Amino acid sequence: MNCILKMPVRVYFEFLHICELTSREYAVLKSSHVEPILPGDYNVEPLCDVNDADLLLDRAKQLCPQAIPYIERALASVRLLRSYSEGSYFVSTTTSTQDSGLLDVLVPLFEKQTGYSVKTVSLGTGRALALAAKGEADVALVHAPSLEKQYVAERKLLNRRLVMYNDFVIIGPKDDPAKVRSATSASGGLKAIEQAKANFVSRGDNSGTHVLEKSLWKAAGIEPKGTWYIETRQGMGATLYIANERNAYTITDRGTYLALRNRVNLPILVEGDRALLNIYSVMEVNPANGPRINSVVGKVFADFMVAPETQNVIRNFGVEKFGQSLFVPVAGKKDEELGSVRSN
Repeated sequence: MNCILKMPVRVYFEFLHICELTSREYAVLKSSHVEPILPGDYNVEPLCDVNDADLLLDRAKQLCPQAIPYIERALASVRLLRSYSEGSYFVSTTTSTQDSGLLDVLVPLFEKQTGYSVKTVSLGTGRALALAAKGEADVALVHAPSLEKQYVAERKLLNRRLVMYNDFVIIGPKDDPAKVRSATSASGGLKAIEQAKANFVSRGDNSGTHVLEKSLWKAAGIEPKGTWYIETRQGMGATLYIANERNAYTITDRGTYLALRNRVNLPILVEGDRALLNIYSVMEVNPANGPRINSVVGKVFADFMVAPETQNVIRNFGVEKFGQSLFVPVAGKKDEELGSVRSN
């Protein structure tokens, strides 16, 4: 199956140069947003196999981050087509459920119980919600309550139900040059980082983590900008690795942090603030969003996520490996019923 990439010409040439790739390894399709930087047209013909595109994505994460969104968009489209052609069903979810390893446990359990074959595409929550709203997914599992409620109000997504929560934490250098550890709140910690102009790595992708981060900057009365503020536009795992390499501060969900702690040397500096609560919800996709939506399977998956057996799996996930659960199951509860954030 072929994969078409759409990418601004500036990014395309930089990607070619940095990754030392030829145009025959992937394609850039001309469109209205392309800005030529040299005279003449840019017609890059060959398309690449989706497996080759996976390799390109891995190389881009290391060498050319600005190309990531365009490659991921192309891969999401081609995987969607492939999953439908194989009779599978589509879950649009956030990167933290994938990076933490939770989906590696829950998806096989769901398939065994129901006989349905499921494909997941892990994106930032903003993009995962948009994908579902366009009718390109059967169900959504995400973690940005304010965004979720907007989509529910617009009837793009239906029957929002809480599944679980963990919390966000602020991590950073062991020597803590911005003195974040002494902050009494999460927004106070970010204010200290801005005042010190210490490097901070943001996902910058409108994910649930990024939405939370932006709310904390707003609470601190700060619009972050400058060379100290670094946006990756990547998932949680990749952002953690970049922060670790740069010995910088960042915000992460606790589940992904614990899952990757053997590869990340940045300690937790701020935790326990109610503002850092990280709630995950499952929502069915309105069948009016598109002709390919299977609302029956979407509801079956949503029901599975809040079922007692699944909630028990979530409760125990991570205990054996990390000595604590990565998520707290909360099916049947409402947002306002959740108390203060746990501090481990």
